[in-house]
Formats: sequence, structure tokens, C-alpha cells
Amino acid sequence: MPVEMPRGLPFSVDTWTPSSSSRRKRHRFLTHAHRDHSAGIAAVAARSSRPIYSTRLTKALVLHHFPQLDGSLFVEIEAGQSLVVDDPDGPFAVTAFDANHCPGAVMFLFEGAFGNILHTGDCRLTPECLLNLPNKYIGGKGKEPKCPLDLVYLDCTFGKYCQSMPSNHSAIRQVINCIWKHPDAPVVYLTCDLLGQEEILAEVSRTFGSKIYVDKAAHPESLRSLALTFPEILSEDPSSRFHLFDAFPRLFERAKAKLEEARISLQPEPLIIRPSSQWYACEEEYSQAEIKLRQRFNEAVRDEFGVWHVCYSMHSSRDELEWALQTLAPKRVVSTTPNCWAMELDYVKRNCFGTKVASEDPIWNLLGINAKIPINIDVPSECMKFPPSLSEQAHSFVDCEGKSSKPSTGGSEVLDLSRPSKRPSLTLFGRARIGFEGSIHLQEEKKIASRNDEPSHIISTTIHRTQSELSCREDRYTSEHCEELNEEKVEEDIAEVVQTKSPEAREPDNCKFGSFSSLGSSNNFNQCLRKLYRSKNVPVPRPLPSLVKLNATRRAIGSFKGKPACVRL
Repeated sequence: MPVEMPRGLPFSVDTWTPSSSSRRKRHRFLTHAHRDHSAGIAAVAARSSRPIYSTRLTKALVLHHFPQLDGSLFVEIEAGQSLVVDDPDGPFAVTAFDANHCPGAVMFLFEGAFGNILHTGDCRLTPECLLNLPNKYIGGKGKEPKCPLDLVYLDCTFGKYCQSMPSNHSAIRQVINCIWKHPDAPVVYLTCDLLGQEEILAEVSRTFGSKIYVDKAAHPESLRSLALTFPEILSEDPSSRFHLFDAFPRLFERAKAKLEEARISLQPEPLIIRPSSQWYACEEEYSQAEIKLRQRFNEAVRDEFGVWHVCYSMHSSRDELEWALQTLAPKRVVSTTPNCWAMELDYVKRNCFGTKVASEDPIWNLLGINAKIPINIDVPSECMKFPPSLSEQAHSFVDCEGKSSKPSTGGSEVLDLSRPSKRPSLTLFGRARIGFEGSIHLQEEKKIASRNDEPSHIISTTIHRTQSELSCREDRYTSEHCEELNEEKVEEDIAEVVQTKSPEAREPDNCKFGSFSSLGSSNNFNQCLRKLYRSKNVPVPRPLPSLVKLNATRRAIGSFKGKPACVRL
């Protein structure tokens, strides 16, 4: 699945969309001729005369699919060949390497001011394929390469599939062996109509000395690709033993019909072989017996419909992807398949998170950011949907001049691209008071002067009990309901707590015993806390009751000769 390249790059690979980022690309590269990688190419080429780089075979196949294309737009580049591309932002080099996927498929290695980028397209990264890359990008056992790749766009089609797949050579031998084991089959139907399976047909033809019948009306595209790759194996004679067969649609229905027809006519059954990885890697639910059947990779397996399956994959297995990443040791990996399946790979989990990105790192050029100041940041998710999400994330912290949106803390500026905290907002009432340094309430025990005949611990215990009851009610006022709060509602709840006390515990205005107005008063809130309340458009709370019932009996009040045992708020 093609993905857009970051806007700092002057080129695109396999993308032919009308998006603005795609339109800005001055050079376009096509890795191979499969339809999902060339879809939209005709519409884009009709609006632009910018060059399209591909192999000669890919060009021929694409022009066959899209005859309205102007062939002069193509610039041919073959596997093993390098070109230097002139660009207003500076020249860059591009080298093509065999992708081991289908005829004409290549990987592209880009080298320029933006760094070193490998785009694999669709690939099967075997050792023979990967070791064709320059030695400086390949590491040894336990050793990193001399020049690690800055970014790899990787085909992670089987990044979530844990089973090891046989090599294509082994799979072809299984097809041959399956045919040898069924000498009585008058017709052998080979479901090899997909671009990339031509080598199977060629090997069958060479082994059994027979050509392959391809129906022109039913398989025009397969006939065209075979005519360009292996024209010597083609036959127009339907009496040939080997026939090209459609894999889609309704393969199993058609296969069952073929077998039933042979039984009715009392003829030997035909042999139907499907070389593909789809039957093996399908994520549907199966019984344990079916799962075990789909894990047999050393020989052809027959299903309930009579189709013989061989695991033939044009994409890298998971263990091949892990080996390739260990060998290349790239700094960053982007999956070209949906759902960012690179995240399933152990190498990515271990090595592509928390990477320190300095100001000289090529990633800034790649993202189109001009980092003119010293920058040292953590980028925790460069592997997850890198284009364009990481680019957008970086731009939200760095402006076009490379300035930090965070205040300088001295020395080199630091940009934090870590994902925002999911902690809830501070509670404006109740527990918020406990969390602010300098707040009076409940942070330290207050010693309140009392009469000589009344122990101070009685007063302190009463204060804490009352404040605990208030805190339980205040907890209802969270930041999620700030807009619904008002001063009257707060006063009503406080008054309700006070009303639950005995009348003697209420504080008349003419109280003359001491002055404890500072305890629980909003006058004691530090400036930080005051600003917090006001920034949330919530009034600073009125003073809370600081002292209630000093004695459990009325006799304590009478002993003061009519003077109430309370304090003024």
C-alpha cells in the first residue's frame, strides 16, 4: 500500500493521488507494475509532465495497462543502475536494486541532503537480495553498518504473521513434486495468473517439456506479461496438459465444479494447484485440525474443495523482515502496508523509540523543517504513521524558522514531542488545595491557641473532622464541571455542613474570643492558587469554617458568662 513521502522530499514513490503533498513532488518513482501501486498514474500524468522513473519492463507493463500514457515521461533505470537527479533543492542520487517480487520490480535507494532512504516497494528480502546493497549500509554479526540508513520504507505485509515461509525455490519444487505424484491427471490447472508467478509456469514448462495454454480472452494481462518475460512457454493449443487457471473469483466453486464434472464422466480428476501465501496467512477462525493443515510448508496440501495449496510468497516473512532490519540497522522504519504493521516487529519496538534527534539530523530536512538552532529532542513514535503525522507533530512544536515554541531553560533549547499527558485536570475544589505547595488547608497541622481549661488537641481534632466532611462535599466540584460552578452553590454546601452542627457551634458575628480568620480564609491562598481559580473563571472560595463545637456540652458555653465559645470567620 503506497504511502505519501514527507514534504521535505522532492520525490514520491508509488503515489498518484491528487493531494497537495503529492502534487508538490518534482520526481516520481514507480517500483513495479502491480495495479495497487500504479493506480491513478494516468490521471496524474495527464496533469503533469514530470518524469516517472521505472525499469523498462515496468514501463512496458504499465503502458499496456494505461495506453493513454505518454511513454516519453518515463526515465528508465534498471536494477544495479544509479542516476544523479538534478533538483532545485540540490542533486540527489538514486540506485535501483532487485526487489525479488515480480518481473521488473525494484527497490530504490535515495542519497542526498535529506539523508539515506531505502524504499523497498513490495519485496521478498532474501539474503541474496539484500546483500546487493552497498557494503556501507550492511552490518556484520554484532556490528552496525558504517553508514546506517536514516529511514526505510518497508513492505510489512506479513509483519503480523509469525510462521516462517519456504523460499520461492522450495515452493516451486513442491509444485513440481505435486505434479509428479499425480501422473494420471489429464489436465493440470495452475492458478498463476498474478504478475510475479511467471517463474512457476516457466519451471513447470521446462521440467515436463510442455507449453502452457493461456486463453487470450480470459487472461489478456497474463498473456501480455508472459509474452514480455517467458514467450517461449506460451501455447494457443487448449489440448495442452497445463492450463492457466483463474484464482479469482470463486476459485473453490469452480474447482469443485471441475472435479464433479470429471466424476460424472468417469474420467480421472484434474489437478488444481494454487501457489499462494494467502491461504496460509488468512486470519479467519479455523479448527485446530485446519490450523495444523495450514502450517505444513514442506509439501502441497489439499483442502476440502480438492485444491492443492503450496505456500509461495512474493512478500517477506516476519523472520526475513527481522533479519533484514538487524542487518541494515536503520534509524527509523515506516510500514508501506496498512495499520503500521512495522510496529509488530521486534527490531522496531527495541530500536525505533525514544531516539534522540539532534539539530544536524537529516530528519529535519526530510520533514521540511529548517532547524537553525541547537535541538535535542525525543521522538517516541517516528515509526507510527510517520508521513504525515510525525511531520505535523514536529511542525506543531517548531515553526518555519526552527524556533522552539517552549521557553528556553538555558543552554540549548529542548523540544518535547512526547504525546500529551492523559491525566485529568486539577480539581478546583477539595483535593486541589492539598496538591499546591503553600496552601494552608490540610498540608500541615495548625496549632490553635485555646483557653487554659480547654486542651488544644480537642480543638485540633474538631477542626480536622469538620474539614474532612467539607472535603467530601467539595470533591463533587471537579474541573469537568467548572462552567457549572457558581459562588452561591459553594456557599449552600458549606452552610449545609455548618447547619448539621448544634446551634452552639455556629459562629455569631459578635464573637470576641480570639481571631482565627486566617485559617481557611481565601486571603491565605498563595498567588499561584488565586491565578488558577481566576483562569478557570471560578470565584475564589469564601472562607471555610475554621472552628466548630469546642465542647460537647452546653456547660462549656455557660462558663464563659455568656461569651460564645467560637471564633469569628
